Amino acid sequence: MATAGPFPGKEEPTRPLAAASPTVHPAASDGAVDEEVATTRRWRSMQYLRKRRCALWCCGCCATTVVILGITILVLALTVFRVKDPVLTMNRVTLEGVDTDLGTARHPVSVNATLNADISIENPNVASFAFDRSETDFYYAGETVGVAYAPQGEVGADRTVRMNVTLDVLADRISPNVNTTDLIFGQDYNLTSYTEVTGRVSVLGIYKRNLDIKMNCSITLEVGAFRTVQSKSTSCVTNVS
Repeated sequence: MATAGPFPGKEEPTRPLAAASPTVHPAASDGAVDEEVATTRRWRSMQYLRKRRCALWCCGCCATTVVILGITILVLALTVFRVKDPVLTMNRVTLEGVDTDLGTARHPVSVNATLNADISIENPNVASFAFDRSETDFYYAGETVGVAYAPQGEVGADRTVRMNVTLDVLADRISPNVNTTDLIFGQDYNLTSYTEVTGRVSVLGIYKRNLDIKMNCSITLEVGAFRTVQSKSTSCVTNVS
């Protein structure tokens, strides 16, 4: 029921309740927002550049290490670790002894000579050269007149080993005209020899090479007075494979 006001017959209009006014904050200026965004972007950019520098530095170090290692291995392979060919040399041939007996009607005097062949092996490598048992064949006019054997062995790094091998030469095979006059006054004989030595060089167990050394020699033996024999000249050709 409406309350009567000062003016009877008229009702007083209802007033709406006042709404609470919202809290108003001062709006941030556009310049401050732009500065904050720029700062964030700069920080992220610095982080990205820092990570990129680290990645590039690591990649550069790895690449430099690989290049240096490769160059070092190449230099060692071409110099220190390079397997060089050993040198096989026939130094001289000397007489050890001569045995003479009466022979047949075809060979009145049977002569057997024991010769000593001085052979050397030079190893120019930084690792030792191990070789197997070797054989030296001597020929005269295409016929084998003697065979000498040398035991297996080893030549140290940058060393030279000399081997003295002995062989019995059937001198009556060298010349069917060997007689007492030849033994007293002397005569020259041209012989050829063939030597083959097989071995291997291993550098630190990494670089290995099997070697086959073949040597052909032309030897002139000078048979002097009173049964003296020595090599007058020696010419050799060596092939290494």
